[in-house]
Amino acid sequence: MAAGAVVVLAASMIAGLLGGAADISPWQVVLQCLDWLPLVDVDSGLAPVEQGLLWELRLPRVLIAAAVGGLLAIAGAGYQGVFRNPLADPYLLGAAAGAGLTVTLVIVAFPGAPLSIPVAAFAGAIGGVMLAYALGNTAGRSGGTATLVLAGVAVTSFLTAIQTFVQQLKVEELQRIYAWIMGDLGGGWDQLVLVLPYALVSGVVMLLHGRMLDVLSVGEEEAVSLGVRASRVRLVVLLAASLATAAAVAVSGLIGFVGIVIPHAVRRVFGGSYRVVLPMSLIVGAAFLVVADLFARTVMAPAELPIGVVTMFVGAPFFVAVLRTTRKVSV
Repeated sequence: MAAGAVVVLAASMIAGLLGGAADISPWQVVLQCLDWLPLVDVDSGLAPVEQGLLWELRLPRVLIAAAVGGLLAIAGAGYQGVFRNPLADPYLLGAAAGAGLTVTLVIVAFPGAPLSIPVAAFAGAIGGVMLAYALGNTAGRSGGTATLVLAGVAVTSFLTAIQTFVQQLKVEELQRIYAWIMGDLGGGWDQLVLVLPYALVSGVVMLLHGRMLDVLSVGEEEAVSLGVRASRVRLVVLLAASLATAAAVAVSGLIGFVGIVIPHAVRRVFGGSYRVVLPMSLIVGAAFLVVADLFARTVMAPAELPIGVVTMFVGAPFFVAVLRTTRKVSV
């Protein structure tokens, strides 16, 4: 089944290259992709402008969508493993609110410096998570994961309030701010290069802790009895998931619900072991966001629907279903 997930990812990326507002023959796109391979020389028949469109716009966009979708999905699985809460997602601990605030500040203060937006988003996301974690720890060890969740809610509310206040001070920049908030995957190769190092580090760390999360899922006392340092595992996975979220937010803006939808779908198909859930969430999340972005680019062509709107349409009903299921189980 893992091989099937990889095939689905490859098919979605090919579809992402084929689809778009520009009228380019699918066969010519395939030939051009073959021509990009080392030691392969194929004449696709595409004009230089069309080749540039594929290389400079479509290909990096597909790769960014795959990277962001995979990061958000594996981060969601990591958060759910740490908190043992099916409603946990990458924005739980103030990452999105922190990124939204710092990007708003940059847009207001430095409107002519677009390259500063990813850096600001990254710093804000990490800062929001660290603030929530520090606040949660003030309750002591007895607070457990529930305390961290409540701290995240408090930090998110506070940072969002500041962001709203700043927006009202600079009304003329509202359109640009909201465009970033709704998500944007068209950053190009520079954005892809920016996200890759953090994606590799955070992804590898979480994949290596899959077995530890399985141990934690049976209970903290049982984990301690098996020699697992639960607090250390929780902190490492939490930091890795936050790094993945920050990297994704830095290059794409705020794209919600991927971290809830994908891990649950993966558990339905592949089972609940985190040794499987984490890598499958990475692959399926990448495929999901590539397809969602393809839909966003084509459904209203030549206009483009914000990618965040597409994930909300899919994620909101799924979130309600998960909430109802969780409530029934807890009752």
